[in-house]
Amino acid sequence: MPFPLQESNPEALGLDPRPLARLCAVIEQHIAEGRHPGAQVAVARHGKLALFRSFGKAKVSPDVAANDRTLFLMYSNTKVVTAAAIWTLVEDGKLRFSDPIAQHIPEFAANGKGGITVLQLLTHQGGFPGAAVPPECWTDHALLRRTVSSFTLEWTPGSKVQYHPAAAHWVAAVLIEALTGEDFRTYIRNRILLPLGLEDDVFVGLPEAATGRAADIYDPPENGAFPPRPSENTPAHHAAGIPGGGGYGTARGMAAFYQALGAGGALGGVRILAPRTLEFVTRNFTGDRIDEYMGLPMCRGIGPHSRGEYPVARGLGAIAHPRTFGHGGVGSSYCWADPTSGVSFAFFSNCRQGNEWHEARMDVLSNLAHMAILPG
Repeated sequence: MPFPLQESNPEALGLDPRPLARLCAVIEQHIAEGRHPGAQVAVARHGKLALFRSFGKAKVSPDVAANDRTLFLMYSNTKVVTAAAIWTLVEDGKLRFSDPIAQHIPEFAANGKGGITVLQLLTHQGGFPGAAVPPECWTDHALLRRTVSSFTLEWTPGSKVQYHPAAAHWVAAVLIEALTGEDFRTYIRNRILLPLGLEDDVFVGLPEAATGRAADIYDPPENGAFPPRPSENTPAHHAAGIPGGGGYGTARGMAAFYQALGAGGALGGVRILAPRTLEFVTRNFTGDRIDEYMGLPMCRGIGPHSRGEYPVARGLGAIAHPRTFGHGGVGSSYCWADPTSGVSFAFFSNCRQGNEWHEARMDVLSNLAHMAILPG
């Protein structure tokens, strides 16, 4: 199946090429400064690809250049892909956002979790942000279900907004499996990625045949060298498809995914979700409440977060339209859609920088993409 976004150019899509050229120059500058070995960026509008470029190195040792087929670890950008699978189950009538999770996974009610709803889970109000899933669960579905069911609460569900780095989306994965009888990775591929034509560009669970395309992920440089993150550069991690942080993708793949979301659930004549569903899941369900992990209001939807009206924004760009929505990947990436302009954006790098530098970097890159948007 051909890639769903036809290649075009900024001018043809009503985008000013000058800010996009500056965006690419900033990425090149960061690589020259030793901030990360490699990167990819993509910008799309109205179902067409305006920009897609790869920079630097996918791997440092051995030296492997990044190219347009390089797959980057998406970290928490994976959360929105997993959430989209939950949205389809709501559309299929198998689930409601107001359902307690224990209605579908009865044993999840243990330890006071019986009232936690799907909406609370995916807006980071579940109450168990520090819960962990060990690697032994990655290939053992029964053990995974027992593990998430045994999570204990750190605070009363709904009483706080606090980012759950991994635990909430492991619960979402078990919920998908409970309702479909399929491995959550298979369901995501067949219901979301394959219909959109993204099965070669976005993976939740990287098959062995594609592992050679995966960029290595690194920590910030020490003595001029990038230390690899050994726990993540492994075949087991590649295959696990950790639902809150272990997907792999190209920037053009995620720009296309967000084209579908920003256009109300359809791409290239294929509809995977209803427009009203997208309007609902991208609303701000947490208002101006401070996310205690992030330190600012995140305007959380049921999966992505939105720009909102707060003076400071995380990752989406300070000058973004308030309805712009998306998600980031820790220290390395951000993807978003602006449904008011039809623009989507994806940036990946292969170094997990500290949040202070990363958030400033993403504000610059996202703002440059927004600056390119012309009326039309």
